[in-house]
Amino acid sequence: MKKLIIFSVFFPFLSLGQTGGKSAYPFLNLTQNARAGGIGNDLITVYDDDINLGVLNPAVLNTTMSHSIAANQSLLAGGIYHGMFVYGHDIKNLGTGAIHLRYLSYGKMDRMDETGERLGSFTAGDFALGASLGRELNPHISIGGAFNFIWSQLETYSSFGISLDLAGTYKTLDKNTIISAVVRNIGTEIKPYRKGVRSPLPINVMLGISHKLSHAPFRFSIIYHHLNKWDLTYFDPNQKPKIDPLTGESMPLDGAKFIEKLGRHFIFQVESKIANVFSLRLGFDYNRRKEMLVANRPGIGGFSFGVGLSLKRFAVDYGFSAFSSAGYHNMITFRTNINTWRKKGGVPASE
Repeated sequence: MKKLIIFSVFFPFLSLGQTGGKSAYPFLNLTQNARAGGIGNDLITVYDDDINLGVLNPAVLNTTMSHSIAANQSLLAGGIYHGMFVYGHDIKNLGTGAIHLRYLSYGKMDRMDETGERLGSFTAGDFALGASLGRELNPHISIGGAFNFIWSQLETYSSFGISLDLAGTYKTLDKNTIISAVVRNIGTEIKPYRKGVRSPLPINVMLGISHKLSHAPFRFSIIYHHLNKWDLTYFDPNQKPKIDPLTGESMPLDGAKFIEKLGRHFIFQVESKIANVFSLRLGFDYNRRKEMLVANRPGIGGFSFGVGLSLKRFAVDYGFSAFSSAGYHNMITFRTNINTWRKKGGVPASE
């Protein structure tokens, strides 16, 4: 445990992070709720009563989330689905805590031998059980952290791991301007899929800023993700150099330029709330667009859209993410606060 604490403190400053395909438990980076899914996924710069945001950024956990419950569900092609349940509660003299369960089911798959003969079927799934705590140090600064137990079962292969998330948030008194820093998935596989072969977790160091206009119902956010890894582009090892038709010499392969590498780190988000009841959301993730691009059919890949309805006793959110012209992601969230069913009136409205 002592080594884990030292690792968690210094790793964000020393690491060269890994991206998709090079780490264990990639499901940890899935969109966890419909509100975030409809605005570009990593919604870490909002401070209101939405308990789901306390999982994305434990530093925004606050007293308005106490006794809140949320259920999130997504359906994908092929019988695959994932979601999250979360509950928040104030802890005396410590802050606001939350417990959550994230899950991903890959559905039923055929088991084949080396000749292609069907031998039956099997299921696979990933799970993360986490506990978070957020505390307000003063009216401007909040900090938070989360500890997660991770379990993965892929046919006869299984893995168990732990991870730690750390976060800090600065907000103005009116909460119109918010700056957040989050480090996710600091940890390790305790029991790897194969004995002696451990993979790193998908660490993501993020910095975000948002501003809500004082006289208009719009909040604009910019998220810079993967501060721990500069180059998020993919290099195809099978790509062959081109031949100059005039000289017959081999031409060096073109790598990503500075602007391309920089642009892949940004997510742009806009949220508009009308009369504290109806919300519209729009997000754009350039890295997702480039990673999921189908040749000659760019479509609306990388864009996401969402709507939300906040009533007296409950709220419902819907999020739509376009991975590429080949696939989309739909997610729905239902959340409520137990206190609103116990007494007349409701919890404080979202900012």
